[in-house]
Amino acid sequence: MTTVSERPGAPAIEEPPDTGAADPGDRHRLTALQGLAALSLDAMASVAYGPEAIVLVLAAAGGYGLGFTLPVTLAIAGLLAVLVASYRQVIAAFPDGGGSYAAAKAHLGRRASLVAAASLVLDYVLNVAVAVTAGVAALTSAFPELYGDRLWLCLAVLVVITAVNLRGIVDSARVFIVPTAVFVGAILTMVAVGLFRDGPVSTAAAHGHASVLADNATTVGALLLLKAFASGCSALTGVEAIANAVPSFRTPRVKRAQHAEVALGALLGVMLIGLSVLISRFGLQPVEGVTVLAQLTDASLGHNWAFYVVQFATMILLALSANTSFGGLPVLMSLLSRDNYLPHVFALKADRQVHRHGVLALAVAGAALLVFSGGDTNTLVPLFAIGVFVGFTLCQTGMVIHWREAGQPAKAFLNGFGAILTGVSAVVVTATKFTEGAWLIVLALPAIVGVFELVHRAYGRIGEDLGLGRVPEPPHRDHSLVIVPVSSLSRLTCEALNAAVSLGDEVRAVTVTYDDAEDRTATENLRRDWELWNPGVDLVELPSQARTVGRPVSEYVRKVYQYHPATRVTVLIPEVEPAHIWQRLLQNQRGAVLAHAVRRDTDAVICRLRFRLADGRRKV
Repeated sequence: MTTVSERPGAPAIEEPPDTGAADPGDRHRLTALQGLAALSLDAMASVAYGPEAIVLVLAAAGGYGLGFTLPVTLAIAGLLAVLVASYRQVIAAFPDGGGSYAAAKAHLGRRASLVAAASLVLDYVLNVAVAVTAGVAALTSAFPELYGDRLWLCLAVLVVITAVNLRGIVDSARVFIVPTAVFVGAILTMVAVGLFRDGPVSTAAAHGHASVLADNATTVGALLLLKAFASGCSALTGVEAIANAVPSFRTPRVKRAQHAEVALGALLGVMLIGLSVLISRFGLQPVEGVTVLAQLTDASLGHNWAFYVVQFATMILLALSANTSFGGLPVLMSLLSRDNYLPHVFALKADRQVHRHGVLALAVAGAALLVFSGGDTNTLVPLFAIGVFVGFTLCQTGMVIHWREAGQPAKAFLNGFGAILTGVSAVVVTATKFTEGAWLIVLALPAIVGVFELVHRAYGRIGEDLGLGRVPEPPHRDHSLVIVPVSSLSRLTCEALNAAVSLGDEVRAVTVTYDDAEDRTATENLRRDWELWNPGVDLVELPSQARTVGRPVSEYVRKVYQYHPATRVTVLIPEVEPAHIWQRLLQNQRGAVLAHAVRRDTDAVICRLRFRLADGRRKV
């Protein structure tokens, strides 16, 4: 049994053992391997652009600057180790998920937790857009004739990923295990083979492409190295996703999530360091129009079928890495809604343990970004990774306080060192990318926090009006009146009156009458039929000059309240529910109009009675 505690003195959170017959919902949750496939695609795919981001910055210092690729990567790998160790502890301390949000909420206060949550929301939404556009960009590079349709291709990929996630996170994990395994296997094979090469096997991929090395190289100073470090840290995006989605794992979920986090860190670290070693070993120089990963594959495996396998696997994984957001953000939104910072609908789960509304909200936000960018990756990349650094910094700062309270200064020092590194990275990336679009993030973060606050205040006012948290007065019985709007005699009318006499002390049927000749005839027929039927319920006629049904009924209800203020009034609206969806087009929506008018103008209780028609039989 695994026992974790949020803080010293707090009640321990018990994790049930993995008995093989635990929670019935476990079949819709993740194993450690499935979690690695479903929640680490963002981090795994970052090896396609992380090393390249380092190389492009160091290229400003010429060939000499490229010699610092491995030291910068080792520094990033060290930060990765710190983050993995930190998030492993975050998983144990906060088994309900939330990652940075949960850690900041527990140790840094409400406002800091909202900043962390806002940064994660931005990161996840941007990750969807960047991942999809990057994957489609790889496709259009191979098939240039598709370039003009890249936006529609992006939206199509987004629809597919959304549909898979609406079926459940386990189904998405099963779908993505194979491409993840192929990509990781291809990268590790390329690194292993390349380590035994004395030089590049082929340079065909870069042939004919202009080098991006600076002609008038600058010196390698601390600022350049810091910029390279900050740019390369884009490879760390997605490390936090597993900690955010702990409830998606099977029991014991803490143990499984920790295993997945460690496996992610180990694989990502090995791939990043291995690629950087090959960059130095082959003396690679970045060129226009060809990725660094493509050049490394060419140099290590040759320009053959293996080269295209790696490129195709990279393209698929980049497009599918959006799934990390679909695994993490809906869980985070669920926690925020539970804390009254987002609408409560985001806390609802479907049958397959899917936060369906969170998935759909993420899909809509991602689609909006895709349309805004026109499917262009370069428009979105400057906005990417800033939010995640803010989340990293707040999370690790919170864990520093956690370890200090727990009396473990060594772990507090480790998290403090990581917080400094990620905080500096966040500042450097924001400053260097500010004019390229990072200013949008600077504005969006406080705007999202403001939305959280507005929702929270709205729920606070609702809770105050409802008296939540206070013991209400004992219930008492008032005289009850049920009003049933009718327009003709039918089985629907009979069922409505049967229900009404069961609900209230007094029942009145009301019908709206008009002064036209045709309508007068209909009213006289209804009056005659009602007297012949004699149901024991009075029929009240409500004359109206305007051809409306809602206002006369609501005015009658107001008169009842005026003369009998202590009466509980219920308006029971009978409606036919057709057997087929298309038959709803045949309805006149009279019930909806009545319900809207009564709800808008009175405090009466509205009850809409459904009279179902199915296969020739009625069901109420």
